[in-house]
Amino acid sequence: MQLHYHRSGQGRPLVILHGLFGTWENLGASVRALAEHWDVIAPDLRNHGRSPHSDEHSYPLMASDLAQLLDSLELETVSILGHSMGGKVAMEFALTYPARVDKLIVVDIAPVQYPPHHTDVFAGIAAINLQAIKSRSDADQQLSQQVESAGVRAFLLKNLYREEGSFRWRANFTTLERQYAHIAAAPANGSFSRPTLFIKGANSNYLLNEYQQAVTERFSDVQLKIISDAGHWPHAEKPETFLRLVTRFLTS
Repeated sequence: MQLHYHRSGQGRPLVILHGLFGTWENLGASVRALAEHWDVIAPDLRNHGRSPHSDEHSYPLMASDLAQLLDSLELETVSILGHSMGGKVAMEFALTYPARVDKLIVVDIAPVQYPPHHTDVFAGIAAINLQAIKSRSDADQQLSQQVESAGVRAFLLKNLYREEGSFRWRANFTTLERQYAHIAAAPANGSFSRPTLFIKGANSNYLLNEYQQAVTERFSDVQLKIISDAGHWPHAEKPETFLRLVTRFLTS
C-alpha cells in the first residue's frame, strides 16, 4: 500500500508514527521541532488520514506498508518513533526488519495484547448521521452521547471533513472496528538488540510494571523514561520534556 506522508527537515532519517484514529498531524508539533535536526518522515498509517482504506488492518501489514514507503524513498536504515498504535507498528517493524532500524522510540504502549477499551468511540461514531449533520458542532453533540471527554471528541472529530457539500470521515472506522482484535494484539515475537527507549506518561496505565517481561524479552538494549504529570499523550502534555528525552536519546 502506498501511504500518504509528510517529509521535512534534513539530517539522518527519523520516522514518526501516529496512534489509533489519528494522523501524522497529531504529532505535528513534534515533527516540526525534530525536523530542525533530522529528516522526518511522518506517514498516515493505512485506514487513517489521507492514506488508502483497506478491509485489512494488522501490525504485519502496517510494518510492510512502512517497508514499502522506505523502499520508495530509498531509505535503508532509519530511526523510528511511534506513539500508541504507532508504537506497536514501530515495534513490529523493528522486530521484523531489525537491520533497517538504527534506534527505536516507543511512546506509552507495551508489546502486549490489551483488552477492548474503545467501545464508546465506535458506538459514538456509528451514531453520527453524516447526511443529517450541518456542522462540526452537530457531530460533537451526537458524539457526546457516547464519548464524555470533550478532548477525546475534539481529537476524533479532526477526522471529519467536508467534500462536495457532504461530511466524510478520514479514518476508516468500519474496518478499524471490525479489525479491532488485530489492533489490540501484541506485536511480533522476536528480538531487537539496537538501542530502544520506552517513554511513559506517569498518569497513564498503558505501560505498566507487569509488562516489563514482554518488553525485555524482545528488546535487549532498552531504557525507560517516565514523564511526570503526563498521561497517554506525553508529547502533547509535556512537549519540552518529551523532546528533550527524544533528542538526548537520538544523539547519544
